[in-house]
Amino acid sequence: MTDLATVLYTEEDIQRRVRELGREITEAYRGRSPVLVSVLKGGVVFLADLIRAIDLPLRVDFMSISRYGPGSHATGVVRVLKDLDHDIGGDDVLVVEDIIDTGLTLSYLLSILEAREPASIQVCTLLDKSVRRIAPLDVRFTGFDCPDRFVVGYGLDSGERYRNLPYIVAVSDQGRLSRDPGALEELVRNPELRPAAGTAPTG
Repeated sequence: MTDLATVLYTEEDIQRRVRELGREITEAYRGRSPVLVSVLKGGVVFLADLIRAIDLPLRVDFMSISRYGPGSHATGVVRVLKDLDHDIGGDDVLVVEDIIDTGLTLSYLLSILEAREPASIQVCTLLDKSVRRIAPLDVRFTGFDCPDRFVVGYGLDSGERYRNLPYIVAVSDQGRLSRDPGALEELVRNPELRPAAGTAPTG
């Protein structure tokens, strides 16, 4: 592909797994109407595909958060920039994430949501960097167990770029991408560089 990026999950891999997750969620919430909560911005692409794979009445809502104060990376403490638009008290809530690594931020966010007394709260993530987990989490639905690599594409960004790639790549040199943020732009501009089905491991 390029000397800077290696395909982890092709568009076909992702779409197949999203359909499978949709069926799993449909079965798990049969007879109920869950509220899917996404944290802006990374999870939006995954959420948009996932809701179309779920055969249930559902609602969606959004939060936007930022890490708050010194040491927040180590504690997961966040500041809510945009809160949910609707009360979730008594609802079945499914938090939809693009990627989970240490779990600290998500753990803190779940504590905020649990205080609002939903009927239940579960987590669905496309990528789980379980090797980096610090905070104990019960992740009910997982797309792929992701290696400990810096990844972009399908909603995941580097400096707000590359969210619109339909596949996910691992970046071999994050420092180089930071110095040259446009280093992977050819992947966006040139459809011929799109990886063929079956060319990436599915983890």
